[in-house]
Amino acid sequence: MEEIKYVDRRNTNCNKWDGQSNMFGEEGLHAMWVADMDFQVPQCVINALRKYVDQGVYGYYKIPDSYYQAFIDWEEKRHHFRVDKEWIRFSPGVVAGFHWLVQILTQPGEAVIVHTPVYYPFLNAVKNNNRTLICSDLITNQGKYTINYEDFENKIVDNKVKLFILCSPHNPAGRVWKKEELARLFKICKKYGVYIISDEIHQDLIFDGSRHIPSLSVEGYQDHMIMLAAPSKTFNLAAGQNSLVIIPDEKLRNLWDQYTTANRVISGNAFGYIAAQAAYEGGETWLEDVLKKIWDNYQYVKNELARKLPDAVVTPLEGTYLCWIDLGAYVSRENMKELIQGKCRIAVDYGDWFGGERFGTYIRMNLATSMENVEKGVDALVLNLI
Repeated sequence: MEEIKYVDRRNTNCNKWDGQSNMFGEEGLHAMWVADMDFQVPQCVINALRKYVDQGVYGYYKIPDSYYQAFIDWEEKRHHFRVDKEWIRFSPGVVAGFHWLVQILTQPGEAVIVHTPVYYPFLNAVKNNNRTLICSDLITNQGKYTINYEDFENKIVDNKVKLFILCSPHNPAGRVWKKEELARLFKICKKYGVYIISDEIHQDLIFDGSRHIPSLSVEGYQDHMIMLAAPSKTFNLAAGQNSLVIIPDEKLRNLWDQYTTANRVISGNAFGYIAAQAAYEGGETWLEDVLKKIWDNYQYVKNELARKLPDAVVTPLEGTYLCWIDLGAYVSRENMKELIQGKCRIAVDYGDWFGGERFGTYIRMNLATSMENVEKGVDALVLNLI
């Protein structure tokens, strides 16, 4: 067992703790936003980076075959899906990847559909590129989210949708989609010639008996689908700026290659590759221990709120380390910021960021931190919202 070390990241140029002004207008809030961890990365990653740093020369880096093999082996072992090396491409982040793919697969003005509430860079990727954003709301029943297939299909037809950006596992709803759910979605997309981008950055953060199904493993849809993955959420390596774009279809690969060659962004930095390879090769035990900590944190939030704020709706956590909570019995859209930020002194992701005012009584809370930090956040909610 590898010891999981909590790191106090204040005054380290950490965006979550030291960069709150842009989103909240002030500093000094108790940080439970930004989806990264407060845990030190696996020791194998530190060792590999230290070896490279000690070398003292940081010139041009040749990406070794062992980097690709490490990811291929990881994907096959953890998710029972075989990736071919020739399918793998680079992006400096999953967010950059789906921004680029919006440009590659659609034209200005064309419609892109997402399931809301959803990770807000999805929304930004559509708006930033002058495409038409179409939102199909998930159905919620006591916090458990399911897909409204009829609404999804009708909006594809009515708006001549060209592209679907899927979040799998879903952020912030915590769902790990079942194979039959994915197959039903993909069948609709194929019927109307809709491309699919599947963001699977949280694929390794799975709980309570759920199983992640790689979208590309659902037979019959690889010719119009691209998968995005990364070690950044799994192993807390966002600073490495190294993500994987998986493109089985040759025509889609050619489109990607033409775009990235024209922009001359075809590979990343050595530190990102070295960290990723080391994590995929040696980080599994660390991950299992981190998952236990996150699950314990989730159980604490769920149980404490059930006892002390019983009308708060805590979404079941199947995947991600992000807890989606409806506080509508205790806050309104209008006083959310005053209560959560002004009185509780917590930095969380506000629900309306994920798709609009209809989610304005929700918060998203990051559980990838110490139990003490979680307790402090929950205590602040209880003290100020009762």
